[in-house]
Amino acid sequence: MSKVVVITGAARGIGFATARACKAKGGTVVIGDIDEAAAKAAGERLGATALPVDVTSRESFEAFLAAAEAAHGRIDVLVNNAGIMPIGPVTGESDADARRCLDINVHGVMLGTKLALARMLPRGRGHVINIASVAGLLPTPGLALYNASKAAVVAFTEAARLEVLDSGVHVTAVLPSFTNTELIAGTDSPRGQRNCEPEDIADAIVAVIGRPRAQVVVPANLGLPTKLGQLFPERVREAVMRLYRLDKVFLDWDHEARKFYDDRIRN
Repeated sequence: MSKVVVITGAARGIGFATARACKAKGGTVVIGDIDEAAAKAAGERLGATALPVDVTSRESFEAFLAAAEAAHGRIDVLVNNAGIMPIGPVTGESDADARRCLDINVHGVMLGTKLALARMLPRGRGHVINIASVAGLLPTPGLALYNASKAAVVAFTEAARLEVLDSGVHVTAVLPSFTNTELIAGTDSPRGQRNCEPEDIADAIVAVIGRPRAQVVVPANLGLPTKLGQLFPERVREAVMRLYRLDKVFLDWDHEARKFYDDRIRN
C-alpha cells in the first residue's frame, strides 16, 4: 500500500488498530486525536506522525489535514473514525450528551468528508472512509442517541458517494458490529454473538482501501441479515431483539466498569 492514510480518533481502539494495519501494509500513516498526549504516545508506538485534532472544529480539522499534507505531500485516504457512544434510556439522555454525540459522530464526519473531498476532487483520486455502525441500521433500546448518529452517517456517506460517482474519488461506510473497545465497556455481548476485535475492523478497512466499495459490514456474515432484518414485520424484529437480549444490553450495564469511559467522553 503506497498511500498516505489519515485517521481521526486513532489514539486507541479501531483507529489505532487501523493505523497499525495500514503501516504493516506499507502505508504512510498520520493519526489524530483530541487527546493530544494519547495521540503522541500512540504515534511513538507506531512510528507515525501524530497530531491533535478536534473533529467538531473546522479550524482544527483544517489544520490537521494541512499538517498531514505538509508532512507527506498529499492525503490519499481519510478515515473518519472519531466517535463516542453514550448509552442508557432516552429519558436519561442529557441535552449535553445529545449535542456532543451528534457534534462528534455526525458533524465531525460531515466536516472531515467535506474537507477531504475539497482536496481529492481536483486531483481526481482519493478515498474517504466513514466509520458508521450496524447500530445505524438496527435501532436498539438504550442506544437511541448513538443509533440516530450512526444512521445519519450511513445516509450521509451514501449520498456523498453518489454525488462523486465517476470522479475518481471513493466514499465508503464501514459498519462494525460489537467490537471490544472502550465503547462497550460495562455491557454484555448479545446472546450467542462473538464480539469483533479492533483488528477485524482494521483488516476490513485495509481491504476496502485496496478494493473500494460503497458499504462494508463487519463481520461480513452479518451484512445480509442486517439489511434483510429491516424488511421483517415489527413483531419479528422485536422477537429477534429479545432472543439476542438486545433489549437489555444497553439498559442494564455495569456502571462502575463503564465509569472511566463515560467520564472521558464528557470531559
